[in-house]
Amino acid sequence: MKKKFLLVISVLSVLVIVGYWGFDKLGGNTPIEVKLIEKQPENLVGLTYRGIPGNEDLGNIFRKMETQKGLHPGSHLHTIYEVEPAGKLDTMIVFVGINQNLPDAELEFRSFKNQSYLLAKIQSNKWVMASPETVKEKLLDFAQANQLELSGIYIDKIISKNEVQVIAPIK
Repeated sequence: MKKKFLLVISVLSVLVIVGYWGFDKLGGNTPIEVKLIEKQPENLVGLTYRGIPGNEDLGNIFRKMETQKGLHPGSHLHTIYEVEPAGKLDTMIVFVGINQNLPDAELEFRSFKNQSYLLAKIQSNKWVMASPETVKEKLLDFAQANQLELSGIYIDKIISKNEVQVIAPIK
């Protein structure tokens, strides 16, 4: 009986160690970097989606903006979740765009009057990436520590599969 107990403890210990090692290798322990940027956020052009998360129209908007991103080297995909869904059937409102000034009547233009913003850099695998709530909490903590007031807008800038930046304009 004692040998079985020791075997179970040993196996569980190995699993915990391997799990933690994998989490760390995927970037799960990489800290979120937050810094103040003293300039206006970039102008964006894109499309706004209103509907439920699983609708194919949302996928079409993302594909269309990915195509535009491919046609304009140096641009990045940006999202602004104006209304985030609580569940699969809740309505969401999300703007999907790129940082370009495209003269396309079909696309919406978004500009920001803010003179500075906070930039949070998140670098890790998508499986262990910090949640949006965790990132917002870090940004709010930084803003409070530096007597700054955020506008309440959070712009996700997708750099790569393993890097996302969150832009939080300051009032």
